[in-house]
Amino acid sequence: MSETGATPRVYARIAGTGSYLPANVVTNDDLSKVVDTSDEWIASRTGIRQRHVAAEGETTGDLAYHASVRALEAAGVEASELDLIVLGTTTPDLVFPSTACLLQHRLGANGCGAFDVNAACSGFVYALSVADKFIRTGAARTVLVVGAETLTRMVDWSDRATCVLFGDGAGAVVLKADTETGILSTHLHADGGKKELLWNPVGVSVGFKEQEKNAGVRIHMTGNEVFKHAVKALDSVVEETLAENGLDRRAIDWLIPHQANLRIIEATAKRLDLPMDRVVVTVDRHGNTSSGSVPLALDEAVRSGRVERGQLLLLEAFGGGFTWGSALLRY
Repeated sequence: MSETGATPRVYARIAGTGSYLPANVVTNDDLSKVVDTSDEWIASRTGIRQRHVAAEGETTGDLAYHASVRALEAAGVEASELDLIVLGTTTPDLVFPSTACLLQHRLGANGCGAFDVNAACSGFVYALSVADKFIRTGAARTVLVVGAETLTRMVDWSDRATCVLFGDGAGAVVLKADTETGILSTHLHADGGKKELLWNPVGVSVGFKEQEKNAGVRIHMTGNEVFKHAVKALDSVVEETLAENGLDRRAIDWLIPHQANLRIIEATAKRLDLPMDRVVVTVDRHGNTSSGSVPLALDEAVRSGRVERGQLLLLEAFGGGFTWGSALLRY
């Protein structure tokens, strides 16, 4: 209790970050040997130059494990101290158990709560918001939040409109309860009415048609429409976040956006009046790693020394569903 008798407000503070990328790098020139494309065509439209692709037998859980170990080490936290694991992914290892459960056992954190969140590319922001609520309510004090994907498992490598976009990777953060600083607010939205603009139309309950069983699952995307909806939705959630916290856009030290397309990132930065040197960009080297992209970018910015303690960070993402969201935090 404080001197006035009021209970201090509890925040979820990022105590450590970690990330992991598969060793196999596929460049735009590599793709030009497979489909009718070129480095100039891809880079000019997306900003992507290369992406990492998981090796045969390398799973989402593998990527999540390596990122989590690094985050735990950075936070100085033992896996046995975790109260909860929340993992954002749309490419789980298995139908069940959840990838979070598999990760929990591999880390040696058996016994704590563990579950997956599927919000496509917004998965990490959704997972972060869930973890924040657990800490704010006192239900948990130490939480591992992960975003991990192996989206290349469902890429049609003969479709030049989509195969150039995606990559594999994982990022993680350890959250700890803190009375001084941390996540100030999170904002989550969705619109299932737009599903056919960006989706994978197969599943367990819907079933697989015979041709899909043979061809595997595939991403379907109407690129121009997705772009327009993404820019509009991210503009709105940025304004909502600033208004909620009574902040001017100039208060933001760093924008850490979902890494889908450089033009979307630039449009959001322009809306915030942020110069691009205050925006963390990894899309050129990572491609779109879906729920892995925001924590991957965050970890890179932290480990490079660009993001420093006390700075105000705005995280935001947009993905299939549609889903979108943001998190404002004092690092």
